[in-house]
Amino acid sequence: MQTFQAEPARSFPVHALKADLLVAGGGLAGVCAALAAARDGLQVILIQDRPVLGGSASSEVRLWANGATSHQANNNRWAREGGIMGEIMEENLYRNKEGNPVLFDVVLLDMVQAQPGLTLLLNTAILELEKAGKDIRAVSAFNANNQSWYHVSAAQFIDASGDGVLGYLAGAAHRSGAEGIEEFGEKMAPAENADHKPCHSIYFYTRRTANPVRFTPPGFALKDIREIPRFSRLTSDLNGCDLWWLEWDGRLDTVHQSETIKWELWKIVWGVWDYIKNSGEFPDAENLTIEWVGLIPGKRESRRFIGETMLCQQDIIEQRDHYDAVAYGGWSIDLHPAAGVYSKHNGCRQFHSKGTYTIPFRALYSQSLNNLLLTGRLISATHVASGSARAMCTCGVLGEAVGRAAALCQQQRLTPAQLAQPEQISQLQQHLLRQGCFIPRQQLSTPAGNACVSVSSTQQLQTLAPDGGWHALTSRCAVLLPLKAGEMLPGIRFRLRANGQQTARISLLTSQNPANTCGDRLLETLTFTFEDEAEQSLNFNYRADCDRYLFIAFDQNPEIELALTRQRLPGVMMVFNSLNPRVSKRTRQINEGDYGVDEFDFWLPRRAPDQILAAFTLDRPLSLWHADNLLNGKLRPEQLTNGWVPAQDDRQPWVLWQWEETQQASQLTLLFDNDFDHAMESIQMGHPDAVTPHCTTHYRLWLDDALLAEVTENHHSLCHHDLPEGAHFRQIRLEIVASAGEVPALYGLHLHQKPAMP
Repeated sequence: MQTFQAEPARSFPVHALKADLLVAGGGLAGVCAALAAARDGLQVILIQDRPVLGGSASSEVRLWANGATSHQANNNRWAREGGIMGEIMEENLYRNKEGNPVLFDVVLLDMVQAQPGLTLLLNTAILELEKAGKDIRAVSAFNANNQSWYHVSAAQFIDASGDGVLGYLAGAAHRSGAEGIEEFGEKMAPAENADHKPCHSIYFYTRRTANPVRFTPPGFALKDIREIPRFSRLTSDLNGCDLWWLEWDGRLDTVHQSETIKWELWKIVWGVWDYIKNSGEFPDAENLTIEWVGLIPGKRESRRFIGETMLCQQDIIEQRDHYDAVAYGGWSIDLHPAAGVYSKHNGCRQFHSKGTYTIPFRALYSQSLNNLLLTGRLISATHVASGSARAMCTCGVLGEAVGRAAALCQQQRLTPAQLAQPEQISQLQQHLLRQGCFIPRQQLSTPAGNACVSVSSTQQLQTLAPDGGWHALTSRCAVLLPLKAGEMLPGIRFRLRANGQQTARISLLTSQNPANTCGDRLLETLTFTFEDEAEQSLNFNYRADCDRYLFIAFDQNPEIELALTRQRLPGVMMVFNSLNPRVSKRTRQINEGDYGVDEFDFWLPRRAPDQILAAFTLDRPLSLWHADNLLNGKLRPEQLTNGWVPAQDDRQPWVLWQWEETQQASQLTLLFDNDFDHAMESIQMGHPDAVTPHCTTHYRLWLDDALLAEVTENHHSLCHHDLPEGAHFRQIRLEIVASAGEVPALYGLHLHQKPAMP
C-alpha cells in the first residue's frame, strides 16, 4: 500500500541515456539502420513512436514489404534486396510463409531485442531537440504508456521517421510537394505541382463465417458509393493490400493534417464495406464479416530532406551509376493522383526502368547538418524519384547503408559529407559488399585475399532431360542463358511437338545494357516448319562481346508445345512476355505521351511453385558455375551466374580455400543461393516453401583441421561466423551436407575484420 500526499505539482520522471547513435523511427529503414550500426560496434538507441516495428509493413498498417523485384513483375531478375533487409525477408519466409502480419511484427521485434548494443524504446515520441551549431546533440522523447521522459544524447543521428522528425526539429532544409517539370527536366512531374503528394491508404480484412452476419454502418460512413469513380472495381473478396487504392488526400499537409486524412479514410472504408454488405450487389458477402480495419494510415510521402544531391527521374530511367552508389532500387516510378479515390484518373501511373538503378550516398545525409543521416522515404529525392525509392525494401537497404556509414563516421571521426568524398566512399561500398549488400554493377575487391580455390566437382550445362511434361506456346517465352565474353553460343536443340504442320519462329535477344535482362536488342531470328514431334536444332551465329544474358525466345503459337525438364538451376530460367496486373496493364511498357521513359517488353518469371524450364541439349557444354566465380567478388547472378554449383551426382560437395601465407581474420561470411529472384512479400500473399530449393541447409566449416561450425537448419543466404580470437590459418574447408531440395549454389566466402569499437 502506497499513499501519496498532495503536492503543489508533479513532473514525470526523466531517464538520461547516452549512445553513439540515435535512430529515430522503427520502420524497416530504421530497423536495418539500427541493426547495422550495432553489428558494427556502436551503442545504438532506436526510438519508435508506435507499439511495434515495421512501419507500413507492421500489423498496424499491413502493407506487404517489397522492393526492386516488384512482385516479380518487371525485368529486374535476381534483384531481391540483400544484407540485413534480405535476412529479414528470409527469416520471415521461414517463420511466416503464410504471411501473417502479426508474426512479421514478432520477427522484427525478436531480431532487434536479440541484438547486443541496441536499446529499443517503443511508444516513445521525440518532441524536442538540442543543437550546437550544425550538430544535433540530444533529443527529448516522451512515452505516454509509462509516463516517462527520455533525454538521449548521441554523437550520430539517423532520421528514419518517415516524416523527418529529427530533420524538421533541427531546422534542416526540406521539400514537400512536387517539383515542376522545368526544375529537373522530369517529364513525369505533374503539370499542377502545388502541394501534390501521394495519398495515405487504409486497408481492411474480411473473414467468412458459418452464418450470415448483419452490418450496420457508423454514421460517418460514406453514403453514396458513386462518389468513388472506381467503385466498380470493388468485389467481395478484396482484402488488405489489394485495396491500396483506397487512398486520400495528397493535397493536404500529410503531416499536420494526418488525423483529418485518417477520418476521411475511415469514412471511405466503412462506406465501401456498407456497399459490399448491404447493396445487394454481392450476395456472397452475406456470410462475410469485417475482421480488421487499419487504425493509422499508411503514408507514401511527406517531407523530403535536401542532401548534397537529389535523386531524380533520369537517375532511375537512365540507370545512372553514381561514384558513391551505396544502394539500389527497382520498383516502378509509382505516382498517384492527389485526390485519391475521388479522382477520375487511374489509381496510379507506373513506369519502370529497364533494370535496377543505384542511389548515391550524397542523397542520404542532410546538407544542413554535420551529423544527420537520412533513410527511408525522406531521403533527398524529387517527388517523381521518391515514387520508386520509397518502396519499403529499398528503404531497408538504404537503412543498412546509413547505419554502417554512421559506424564508419564514428570510428574515423568523419562527417557524412567527408565520407562521401571520392577518396573515402569506397571503404563504405566495400564494407557493404562484404556484408552481402548487393550494389548493381559493383564488385567486392579480393573477397578472400589471394586464395586458391579447389572444389569437389562442378556442374556443366549440356543436357536438360525432357522429363517435365509439355508447355503450349500460348505467349512468347524465352530461356534466359548467360554467355561469357568472347564465347560462341553453342548449337542448341529443343524438343517440340505440333498440332499438324506448324511454323515456329525463334529469336536470339539480349539487352542493350549487359547488366539488364530486358531483351531489348534483337540479334537473329530463325524460322522453320515442322509437324508432329521433333527435335529442332538452332544455330545462332553469335559470339558474346561481353559477359551478358541471352534470350532464346519462342514466338506465340498455341498449336506448338515445348518439352520441359524437371531440373532447376541457379541463374538459368524461363521468362514470359506476360503481364502482372499488380504493376502493369500490358505486356509491354508504352510511353503514352512524352513521359521521358523507355518502351520495352516485360519478360516475367513464373512464381513458385509454377516455374517451368525448357529441356534442351547443347552441342558442347557451357561452364556457367565455375569455381573461379567464388573469387570474382560478385554476389549473385548479374551478366553471368557468378556462383559455383557442384555436379548433380556429387553427394559430398566441398570447397577448399588455400593460402600460401598464414591468414588472420576475425569474421567470415558465406553467401549461399536463396533465390534472389523471389519477391518474398512479407504478408498476405503467402509462399509455398519456407526455404527456397537451392538454399544450403546443412554445412560444416573447417579452419585448417579444426571444426569451426556445423549448421544444420540454415535458411539464410548470408551466414556470418566469428573466428576464434587470434586464430591463424592456411585453409578453410566448406562441406555442403544438404540443400532444400535442388542443387546448392555458393557465391563466395568473404574474410574480414570485425569493426573496431569506437
